Amino acid sequence: MTTTRKVRVAVNGYGVIGKRVADAVALQPDMVLVGVCDVAADWRPRMALAKGFALYAATEEHAAAMRAASLAVTGTLADLLAQADVVVDCTPKRIAAANVETYRRRGIRFIVQGGEKHTVTGHSFVAEASFAGAVGRDSTRVVSCNTTSIVRTLTALKRAGLLARARGTLLRRATDPWESHLGGIMNTLVPEPEIPSHQGPDAQSVDPGLDVVTMAVKVPETLAHLHYWSVQMTRPASKDEVLAAFRASSRIALIRMSDGLDALNAVKEMMADMGRPHDNLYEVALWQDMLTVQGDELFYAYMVDNQAIVIPETIDAIRALTGLAADAPVSMALTDAALGIGGLGRF
Repeated sequence: MTTTRKVRVAVNGYGVIGKRVADAVALQPDMVLVGVCDVAADWRPRMALAKGFALYAATEEHAAAMRAASLAVTGTLADLLAQADVVVDCTPKRIAAANVETYRRRGIRFIVQGGEKHTVTGHSFVAEASFAGAVGRDSTRVVSCNTTSIVRTLTALKRAGLLARARGTLLRRATDPWESHLGGIMNTLVPEPEIPSHQGPDAQSVDPGLDVVTMAVKVPETLAHLHYWSVQMTRPASKDEVLAAFRASSRIALIRMSDGLDALNAVKEMMADMGRPHDNLYEVALWQDMLTVQGDELFYAYMVDNQAIVIPETIDAIRALTGLAADAPVSMALTDAALGIGGLGRF
């Protein structure tokens, strides 16, 4: 770490991602969470207050509604931004893009999530692939859950000199679990209408050198995403060599069906038993006993926790923008230690 100062972090939007980001920031030795901002006046901001987080409202109107609901509101978003060095925007899709002008006008560094387009910041972030390009910038975009998993795994193969091209089929969860009563699909599958689906081109926004094509289908479950990949390697390789390439990343966890981790729900249950907050699976959970090598062809599958995988990336993005860490390994080591990442392989 290049400095002992603590960066002051604001979180705008206290939903599925925002509450996890806030929890993670509060655990970092080089950051302080100055507050969270939202528009809701229900149980969700009450949970933030119960954790001791300062609560802010997006506008004066929202503040009035929160106070009417007996919520202790410290101020508005403008007040929160005045105290922060960087803001992580976790508001719903397209709202963050509108907030960007406010952040720029105030001269505050900001991070948006993968629901926004690459053009909003001009930089897309996955720690192992694009940390250096984010150092000292005023903004970046942490890519989506699926894109994060794609970049992590393909970067591991690329660093080992094994990646030529990759083709993936993504089985996407229907909606976030807590919103299952509000929407989603039932008794059907919904293919994405275009090939490639958007995740492949999005991965190329992080690393333009990736030769990757994705296809996706929405499925009627809410636990996580499931990916199947066919990779053309640069040369024939052994299964052990491929597994070693994946093990080199702390954020890829090799799991085994033979251990009873043979379905998405089983992996999530294990996260709960490990004491992970919100049952968070921060890593890509890749089945090592399913992985198959045939000459220079590689086949594998993995699970993506759509609510958790981007959390460590967001923490690393904060360090990159604010100069808390000079490179990805330094930042990732701090983040991994704080969040308990890297221990999954012991079980």
